Amino acid sequence: MRIGLIGAGRIGTFHATTLSRHREVGSLIITDVDRARAQALADRLGATAAPGVDEIFTWGVDAMVVTAATAAHAELIGRAARSGLPVFCEKPIAVDLPGTLTALAEVDAAGTVLQMGFQRRFDTGYTTAREAVRSGRLGRLHTVRATTADQAPPPAAYLPLSGGIYRDCLVHDFDILRWVTGREVVEVYAAGSDAGGAMYREAHDVDTAAVVLTLEDGTLATATATRTNGAGYDVRMELAGELDTIAVGLDDRTPITSTEPAGPPPADKPWTGFLERFAPAYEAEVAAFVEVVRGERANPCDGREALQALRIAEACELSRHERRPVNLGEIEGTRD
Repeated sequence: MRIGLIGAGRIGTFHATTLSRHREVGSLIITDVDRARAQALADRLGATAAPGVDEIFTWGVDAMVVTAATAAHAELIGRAARSGLPVFCEKPIAVDLPGTLTALAEVDAAGTVLQMGFQRRFDTGYTTAREAVRSGRLGRLHTVRATTADQAPPPAAYLPLSGGIYRDCLVHDFDILRWVTGREVVEVYAAGSDAGGAMYREAHDVDTAAVVLTLEDGTLATATATRTNGAGYDVRMELAGELDTIAVGLDDRTPITSTEPAGPPPADKPWTGFLERFAPAYEAEVAAFVEVVRGERANPCDGREALQALRIAEACELSRHERRPVNLGEIEGTRD
């Protein structure tokens, strides 16, 4: 199998390394806006560096992996679809609904595959939680609590391009909430604080956010996020039912210190970032894409899933700005 990879940044490097080791990937072609960076990565992995995106398409590949800057995702997805190529793309498809819907329409028209990179669906803790909910082990699920906390903020230049904390960060929590519970979100009420620094206000964003979400069966969920959590990278989910309560992301590296005399000791080596915390999940999602391309499994996360998570994020932005609950029916792109 011959795979093209567009974007040799941090996550692109990780995915390229995974693909270079996969027994079914015979060759890998890498390109990036920084040609020297693409060449260095290709040299290290024994891959081929292409001068640009055009060459990726004209040289011929069996599938495409898109890890370029967010602004380029929708165009590259559309171009791959028109070329009849299956695509794996890191989230998001686009930072807005019109761009997302246009790209999805191209994929639908071409009848090609688009797998989105929501890596938490491949994390052992989340898959186990999904099984617990679906099996009835928890009884009636009544409360879900999700959190995402980055240890350090992104560069100031990134914030205006990110789409905001709901679309860039909490969108992972929105996706995994739907996937684990099997329920749709029907209403959100969101708040945010920009007290963390001038760069957030300048980007019209917030550094800390909280959302109350109501699911279609009445289950209540909360999702919180912050850009600066000095204790470490903290991603967790707690699910409480009438019979049991379980937690995802609670282990000896969770950056929490108990104040109880008999509580567990603080983590000796807390998680520092998403690539460290979710490395096995990132490897698994790319391996799944290879299987999808080979026709060995169904698409585990298609573009419509990304659309639904984005619609929740859009509702949160509207809720924060207008200081009111927002029904998901107010947001375009309703699922067919």
